[in-house]
Amino acid sequence: MIDSHQHYWQYNKTDFAWIGDDMQLLQRNFLPNDLKPQMNAVGVSATIAVQARQCQDETEWLLALAQENDWIAGVVGWVDLCSDDLEAQLNRFSKNQKLAGVRHVVHDEPDDDFLLHEDFLRGIELLSQFDLTYDLLLFEKHLPVAIKFVEKFPHQRFVLDHISKPLIKDQILSPWDVNLRELAKFPNVDCKASGMVTEADWAAWTPDDLKPYLDVVFDAFGPDRILLGSDWPVCTVAGSYQDVMKIPLQYIQSLSEVDQIKIQSENARRAYRLR
Repeated sequence: MIDSHQHYWQYNKTDFAWIGDDMQLLQRNFLPNDLKPQMNAVGVSATIAVQARQCQDETEWLLALAQENDWIAGVVGWVDLCSDDLEAQLNRFSKNQKLAGVRHVVHDEPDDDFLLHEDFLRGIELLSQFDLTYDLLLFEKHLPVAIKFVEKFPHQRFVLDHISKPLIKDQILSPWDVNLRELAKFPNVDCKASGMVTEADWAAWTPDDLKPYLDVVFDAFGPDRILLGSDWPVCTVAGSYQDVMKIPLQYIQSLSEVDQIKIQSENARRAYRLR
């Protein structure tokens, strides 16, 4: 199995200002040796490490960790997609075969239309030249803009993180469900079944709270375009690694063995061109 979404960090208040007092348990270092025993307990053999800071040092650091730990199969790093020297950044980092994709924390941008900025669009155009995937990190309110955005790049691979963070705690499905289905119509978009518990009631969620959202995701994307992801260590504010990974694994038990294998590993290998 491949965990397609997890993070590492060496904590400091400046770089991780988003980790507020309600997330105090995240205010420490989280490194590969912290995750490996939990992976082993669930049967996960490889992961994709995803950026948590918006700086090139983050990409360099994650790639170094991937070189030191062969079970980190790929890195989704950060580059300045709006920069005039983006091509030089991509040339530099793509020399490392572990670079699988890039991500920008779009949902923290003050402009909800950030994805459609001309300089950002120019940056995305370059990614296909380097065979890199782009991870979409959005709130559910950004889905209509994401639909317009993805439509412009029919040959670019996209992966939607955390099912676009629907309002699970409030048990609201619409308009997230309608917009997600529209986005799923683009065959070059995959979706990570990840990040759900942190959108639910941290202290009181149950798998039944998440099922209506998984029903929509699986109906929209199907078993060929869904990836497993823990969002560790962020997920630990609401549940253990094992509990979080059990959610999609139990959900897919009724599927064929072929489809389960796709979701557990093969879709991640394809979406990120893992070597």
